[in-house]
Amino acid sequence: MADIIQLLPDHVANQIAAGEVVQRPASVVKELLENAIDAEAKTIKLIVKDAGKTLIQVIDDGKGMSVTDARLSFERHATSKIRTADDLFQLNTKGFRGEALASIAAIAHVELKTKQEQDDVGTAIIIEGSEVVSQEVVVTPKGASVSVKNLFFNIPARRNFLKSNAVELRHIIDEFHRVALVHCDINFAMYSNGSETFNLPVSNFRQRIVNIFGNKTNEKLVPVEEDTEVLKISGFVGKPEFAKKTRGEQYFFVNNRFIKSAYLNHAIASAFEGLLKSGTHASYFLNLKVDPQTIDINIHPTKTEIKFDDEHTLYALLRSAVKHSLGQFNIAPVLDFDRDSSLDTPYEFKRTTTNAPTIEVDRSFNPFREDKKVIGRQTTPFKPTVSNWESLYVGLESKSNTEPEDFSEVHFESEESTASIFESDNQVAQVQTTYQLHNKYIVSTIKSGMLVIDQHRAHQRVLYEDFLKNMTIKEAVSQQLLFPLQLHFSVQEIQILNQLKDDLEHTGFVFSNVLKESVEITGVPITVPESEVSIILEQLISDVENEVPDAHFSATDLLAKSMAKSLAIKTGQSLEKDEQEHLVNKLFACKEPNVSPTNKTTFITMSVDELDKKFI
Repeated sequence: MADIIQLLPDHVANQIAAGEVVQRPASVVKELLENAIDAEAKTIKLIVKDAGKTLIQVIDDGKGMSVTDARLSFERHATSKIRTADDLFQLNTKGFRGEALASIAAIAHVELKTKQEQDDVGTAIIIEGSEVVSQEVVVTPKGASVSVKNLFFNIPARRNFLKSNAVELRHIIDEFHRVALVHCDINFAMYSNGSETFNLPVSNFRQRIVNIFGNKTNEKLVPVEEDTEVLKISGFVGKPEFAKKTRGEQYFFVNNRFIKSAYLNHAIASAFEGLLKSGTHASYFLNLKVDPQTIDINIHPTKTEIKFDDEHTLYALLRSAVKHSLGQFNIAPVLDFDRDSSLDTPYEFKRTTTNAPTIEVDRSFNPFREDKKVIGRQTTPFKPTVSNWESLYVGLESKSNTEPEDFSEVHFESEESTASIFESDNQVAQVQTTYQLHNKYIVSTIKSGMLVIDQHRAHQRVLYEDFLKNMTIKEAVSQQLLFPLQLHFSVQEIQILNQLKDDLEHTGFVFSNVLKESVEITGVPITVPESEVSIILEQLISDVENEVPDAHFSATDLLAKSMAKSLAIKTGQSLEKDEQEHLVNKLFACKEPNVSPTNKTTFITMSVDELDKKFI
């Protein structure tokens, strides 16, 4: 039998590795930015076109590479970051695997220009699908410039799975934030389709957060500082009143590397326990410094997961540090059971002299005097008079004299007279046909048996079709606000709102002014309470960032789904009988009553036969 195991060619192995390292354009951005930081660059520029599908270019002024290094950098497992296996536990660089450039070059057209400071000329290398097309000498400034064009050109299936430009650009911006936030000593700039998106000068950590998320963020931040032998914590958490329904502004950095940790996130949530509204999440920007020997970064190719030697200690330290900061800056309420606030001396009385109180006594007061005056309501003693009770019987004598003594002509109230209480049959109370079960389901009877409706999903379907109709016909009714509503968002969120502004106006929103970091709303749809506007818009922005559907759907459809989800009756909300019946009637007046906007079942039916089988 012939041998069947063989070594894969390098270009095939690179494409397999690219499946782990390069998942979307944002993955390329992350790897190139981290390489620029490892090269000790002081200025880094990121240029993207068509959300990275056409071009991703990173330009830095770092150390650059020699001719040999430039060529070798595209080989698998070729790196300047480590030498031995022991170096994996002393990592001070972003990259160390030596797979990024090789994986990127396997699935895209890559052009590298680089030069070291002492050299007169640099090197230019062009690679297409792991094949070196050209390598020549060029004139280029110190540092490196890496251009990645036509991503996934040789893997059309992966390219087809990419989301829309808005979603992919959102992921690129997220990766840019994760790198730029923690490296405040580097000047970052980002350009998308020729326009400047970010220009972040060298600053401190707080100013870098404000530059990225807007000036309004400054008043939301609470400093957190803790220094122990095990862990050093520095950064900021957001005030509870500014908590959002999404997890967008949550950043953990371990040794200047962005990570994701549900365990540490739980520590923050525990510190905010009792301070946040239900369903909201606190913002935090925390940089944790630990001994590199106590962590293992080599878990996943993306290097966003880290294993800690002692997670329980980190959890306790992080939780106590955040709680201490919230208490120190009077964010958390302080309970003092020994203090009675009612005994506090007002400020205006602190410097006044005390005077003896004056007492006035009525020495002529005699409680046994007969003609005493009654304080308050004047009461008069009751004197029974004969005329009072005799008047009750006035006229009875004359009537008794004229009428016969037998009771044959006396008429008593009959039972039939009770029917005259209702003037018409319409006023008779109808039999209740709907019931609410656990404030979640509406149970109704039908001819064949029983109907059980999920109230939240049913109301979503009703609102979804109403919003879709309003946006399509463009005849939505708007309710004007007495005072304009001012809402603050980040620069990226304002861009999303600008894209959806026309569709939002068709639903009933009226925007009087849209600035760089805020919007002013003077009108809302009649079904939207004013207090829910910010929640709806935040949820909508989150849906656009993470759940923009494929090209088969439009932004109008997404907007209708998002608003319906935000405004629908929640599980646990009690409904009156009329509200239950109205919801049932509106549901079955919809075009697709069977499913919610997210294609989940809205109701089930149970026939009498099925019920009979339960009792066999």
